[in-house]
Amino acid sequence: MDAMKPIVGQWYRGVTNELFEVVAVDEGDETIEIQYFDGTVTEMDFDGWNQQLLDRMLDAADAPEDWSGAIDMEAAALDREFEDTARTNWSLPEDRSLRR
Repeated sequence: MDAMKPIVGQWYRGVTNELFEVVAVDEGDETIEIQYFDGTVTEMDFDGWNQQLLDRMLDAADAPEDWSGAIDMEAAALDREFEDTARTNWSLPEDRSLRR
């Protein structure tokens, strides 16, 4: 069995081909908190982790390029254009007296 410790911030791919990230490891309780790409958070015990490794059902994976998985909006909405307002339009000399 290849020993692959769960690393916080590392992405993995499980047996169902779903991407998940390890978000916490509790050595005392021997649990691993994982968050799937869709935002679902769940917990796995060390024995479950090791069994998946033994059965070759768990692999390290690259982080997804599309970070919007857990965001509840259409991807097209993320590509909207923003109007860039020049600093001179919102910072007048008399506004400087309001700064500390």
